[in-house]
This record gives sequence, structure tokens and C-alpha cells, in this order.
Amino acid sequence: MEDTSSGVEDPPVNDDGLTEAEEFDSLAGILADGVVGAAGGLVGTAMMTVVFLIAQSLGAFNLEDFAILTELVGLTGYVPEVLFGFFIFLGGGMFPWPLLFASLKAYLPGQSDPVSGVFFGAAMWTGFVLAFYTGQSGLMLVLYAVLTLVAHIVYGIGLGAVFNYFSTRPDSIV
Repeated sequence: MEDTSSGVEDPPVNDDGLTEAEEFDSLAGILADGVVGAAGGLVGTAMMTVVFLIAQSLGAFNLEDFAILTELVGLTGYVPEVLFGFFIFLGGGMFPWPLLFASLKAYLPGQSDPVSGVFFGAAMWTGFVLAFYTGQSGLMLVLYAVLTLVAHIVYGIGLGAVFNYFSTRPDSIV
């Protein structure tokens, strides 16, 4: 007797009659992916802030430098500059960067999301180290460069760890 099956199994169907892939390709699935990205960015930015606080205690970085962001959007004098600047920084860490990571992680080195996050964080550092440089020299310049690099690597690990934690979901669309 000849086997007439194609050798391909039908995908599992849930109660709604949708396959798992169709379920996560829906608007709800896309929004859930966005929440995962924002959560990853929040975790990464929180971890990064701890390293920034260490750098500040050593004199290599000053959290008041976040006021630069408030100045860039033209709200100097209208809002608390450092706090608002940090919220802009937090927003960047929670929304556009996780979206870019989700888009690029398949092309980054590393077998897992946290390892890919290390490379992503290191790439992001190249812009940060120049944008937030405020004239450090000598040992403070070395500490600034090293600690901000560590902060960005820690951000990437945190972002990747959250993505990895939720990896039981099918591949993200975003």
C-alpha cells in the first residue's frame, strides 16, 4: 500500500479556529509583541541606570547630562530639566531601541537573545559615548568610556533576557 500523505503535519488549531501563527499575526499578537519590547526596554534601562549611578559616584558621568535632551526639545525652563531628560531617555530605551533590536536580532552575532543584546548595546554605545561626552579627560575619560560601555552592554543583556524569556511565543513580526 502506498503512503499518500505529504509528510507535513497540519498546524495545531486553538478554540477560535486559528493556528498559532495566525493567532500571533493578529493585532492582539502584534500589540503583545510591543508590550514585550517595552518591558525589555524598561528592564534594560533600569539596569543601565544602576551602572550610570555607579559611574556618577566615581565622577565619570553626571546624571544632570540628561538635561541635554530637554534642551534639544526646547523645554528648558518649563519642566524639571534632568527629570524630563531622563524620561525622554527612558522612552527611547523602551520604544524605538527594542523595536530596532527585534528587527535586527536575527542578524546580530550570538546564539541567544541576551548575547545578541550585548552586541546591540555595544553598537548603541558608539553614539551615546559621543553625544553625552562633557569634556572628561585622563582617568575620568577612561572611566566614562568603560562604564558607559558596561551600561550599554547591561542594557542589551536585560533587553535580550526579556525577549528570551518570552521566546516561547512564535517569532515576532516586529
